[in-house]
Amino acid sequence: MLNGVLLYFPFSLLTFLVSILITIVIISFGFRGINKRFMALETGLLNIKDNELSTVLPLHGNDEITRLERTYNQAVDKLRREKQSIYQRELLLDTVIQNSPLAMLLVSDDQHVIYSNFAARQLLSKGCDIEGANFDELLNQQDKSLQQVVETQRDGLFNLSMPTPDGEEELQTWLLSRGKFELNGMYHHLYLFKQLTRELNRQEVAVWKKVIRVISHELNNSLAPISSMTHSGQLLIKALNNNKLDLIFNTIEERVQHLSQFIKGYARFAKLPLPRREKVNWQMFMQTLLQQVEFEWDENLPTNNSYLDLAQLHQVLLNLIKNAHESGSKPCAISVRLRTINNGLQLDVLDRGEGMSDDVLKNALLPFYSTKATGSGIGLPLCREIIEAHDGFLNLVNRKGGGLKVAIWLP
Repeated sequence: MLNGVLLYFPFSLLTFLVSILITIVIISFGFRGINKRFMALETGLLNIKDNELSTVLPLHGNDEITRLERTYNQAVDKLRREKQSIYQRELLLDTVIQNSPLAMLLVSDDQHVIYSNFAARQLLSKGCDIEGANFDELLNQQDKSLQQVVETQRDGLFNLSMPTPDGEEELQTWLLSRGKFELNGMYHHLYLFKQLTRELNRQEVAVWKKVIRVISHELNNSLAPISSMTHSGQLLIKALNNNKLDLIFNTIEERVQHLSQFIKGYARFAKLPLPRREKVNWQMFMQTLLQQVEFEWDENLPTNNSYLDLAQLHQVLLNLIKNAHESGSKPCAISVRLRTINNGLQLDVLDRGEGMSDDVLKNALLPFYSTKATGSGIGLPLCREIIEAHDGFLNLVNRKGGGLKVAIWLP
């Protein structure tokens, strides 16, 4: 009996120990799986911390850890969508800024360029990359007027001589606006450069148009009764047969008619309609123009389609070519040249006349300004108004060797 008990006890103990060992192994394998899942979750969270959102956890069953894994995957998916949306908005914003005509420059407090758009690079470095450059050194390479307005530490206007699409130089008016803000514990300086020449020209023209409308209204109100009274006076003196009175009333009538035509010319400038664009047949257009005024032209015309207001363009060229004839140039030296340049049409009217002095060049495009004894001073301003209504520009340049070049660029 004692031997049986002794034999039974070790066997029962052995079975118990084996059971414990098996339980430990099972629990160890179970915890190892759980540990791997927690490690995967920890790795995913560390990736989120590093802004990496590509880790997705596999799901196991429907226990508490699985629910945690599912919540993690949902959070990662939402963050990924928001990151993509933010990236697209940033890309759109950068595209808008890069294509803006407003030159934008962001400079750090230690005077290094952090960001610049295309317009700023064109203005300051002829299109070369300037990010990381020292702003003070970059500024030293610029025109004195730009340097001075930056150094004043205030917003202000300055003038720059800039190249036009046809390769000529044009004096342009620019506005500098500035701002200062704090980002990531550092101060940053924002410089905005805006080209105001076109806007100032438009405002100037708008003021002139308003003045012309007021003057035309007042003159017409005065001319109407004068014309009526003159006609009545002519009827009354018919029976008198007085030559002196006839001469007086005829002179009054002639001057009234001349003044009326003068006012109509200005009214046409003040009420210029918007262009009615149509496809231009350049061969036919030039042949029609040649029937009215003499000039030379290169028959190698642009092949690109142009959509312009033919009547307005005809008026511009007719006026410019007549001016060339009045400049003292020989007719054989007056020419019209057309070519495609910079995604647009370059149209030049050239002569070998006397050209223009600096003062005349500066004021020639202003309404009422004329060097002719009988000039109205409305021809060139009307030409410029028509061209700018077509989103183009008109520029006057003295030619080497004498003469004038009227350069027109149309998109």
